[in-house]
Amino acid sequence: MGRRATFDAAQVVTDARDVFWHRGFDGASLPELEAATGLSRSSIYHAFTSKRGLFDAAVQDYLDTVVAPRLALLRTDDGLDAYFASMDVELENLDAEAPRRGCLLVNTAAGSAAHDDTLAAVVDAYRRRLTDAVTDALVNRGDDDPENRARILVTMSSGALLQARVDRDEARAIIASARKLARSWES
Repeated sequence: MGRRATFDAAQVVTDARDVFWHRGFDGASLPELEAATGLSRSSIYHAFTSKRGLFDAAVQDYLDTVVAPRLALLRTDDGLDAYFASMDVELENLDAEAPRRGCLLVNTAAGSAAHDDTLAAVVDAYRRRLTDAVTDALVNRGDDDPENRARILVTMSSGALLQARVDRDEARAIIASARKLARSWES
């Protein structure tokens, strides 16, 4: 009978997620993942079958802990404003000394997903989920062109999250523009 894992799998996934978020799937090396998680290469492979298995677990953790709470804001009475306000606060609170991460899934779209159909499908599912949530928020307030306007707002938020990696102030300006645009469409 094999030995049982003596590590906190959820913490390992969170620690790995932070490496992937900063470095991307392709940029994250096994030595970096070993250092961040405290696990040896063989333990990572035993627990997650591969670097990709660990990445998949990290993406699911990101969807559960970062994306889901933000999307929940869109279901509130003033969902769009709350959503963009939360993004602005998050961008404002970025530590200037810390790595600027943006969005794990937007970063993946700009990197590995271009040559990995499985990752592309995950990123596309996220985009659809976000677009649907923004569309619903627009419909709930009586918008007359919710699908097209949702695409515009999702593109702006994705662009802001990508821009956050290099210029936090510009990312915040994009979010402010999206928020202002959404307000201008109110019935």
